[in-house]
Amino acid sequence: MKALLESCGLSLLLLGATACVDVEDQPSRVHDFRVLGLATEPPEFMASACELNPATLDELAEPVTYRALLVDPAGEGRPIQYTLWACADPEDRTCANEANRVLLAEGTTAPGELTLSIQPGAATLPDETPLLERVQALDPYLGLGGLRMPLVLFTQAGEERVYAQKLMVFWCPAVEGMRVNETPVIPGLRVDDVTWPETAPLELRGAGPFVVTSEDVAPLQETYVVPGLRLEAVTLRESWEISWHATLGEFAPQETGGSSFGGQEGRHRTEWEPPEGAQAQEVTFWAVVRDGRGGSSWVVRRALWSP
Repeated sequence: MKALLESCGLSLLLLGATACVDVEDQPSRVHDFRVLGLATEPPEFMASACELNPATLDELAEPVTYRALLVDPAGEGRPIQYTLWACADPEDRTCANEANRVLLAEGTTAPGELTLSIQPGAATLPDETPLLERVQALDPYLGLGGLRMPLVLFTQAGEERVYAQKLMVFWCPAVEGMRVNETPVIPGLRVDDVTWPETAPLELRGAGPFVVTSEDVAPLQETYVVPGLRLEAVTLRESWEISWHATLGEFAPQETGGSSFGGQEGRHRTEWEPPEGAQAQEVTFWAVVRDGRGGSSWVVRRALWSP
């Protein structure tokens, strides 16, 4: 089992009452049931040796805090049913293969943040094979790029259904200098250069657009080591991406940060604009950050907007 060489994130499959999506629909405008973010804490595990055996499997079997950001602005607090599976094949986006999946949790929750304590590294298939061994067997590189276990969440609110996949990362110290990823956390937000408080709504007036920025994340972006093609140590640096969402209006751009092919990092600056003709109301905003290595978190803010 060697280190992960590609980013791990969130993929979504939406299944609703209709099979079509309005071409005018925008990811930043949240008007229906959605899963906006998934996170695990820790984002990954690292075994002491690069071989799957009873000792390393025990090391990777520690509990994980799993979080899902479930938003349903038009649902009036309706219950949300959920099922969480650990799977063996990353290409099986809905975890449909019963022989390659293990049920981790199921139940009913309310809109907001779903938090579960799970042990995906300890999961065992019906034939008593450790799930991590099946993950390795189905990996075309047999673990040379790290083991990425899909955690597939199925949620349903009314007739709206969503599958969301998060890859749980399992590493080993293939080269010197490798260490476990830390969860990225947005240090704060500002609107038109005014601090956006976490505990109370911010008053916004006018047609906008309003400039929304993140506090500087550069000092928080980790430098990390992965093995190269010849198993030499390669040093890289995170370049966080933030996706922006609101219950009213739109963000442009809808995602900030990341790096260009030339290595130039994008700024975490976007503009929120309410729609013409909208009435005064409280608006909820979400900013979801991903570090490109499987780490993710989010912040929630509110605003009292009037034309």
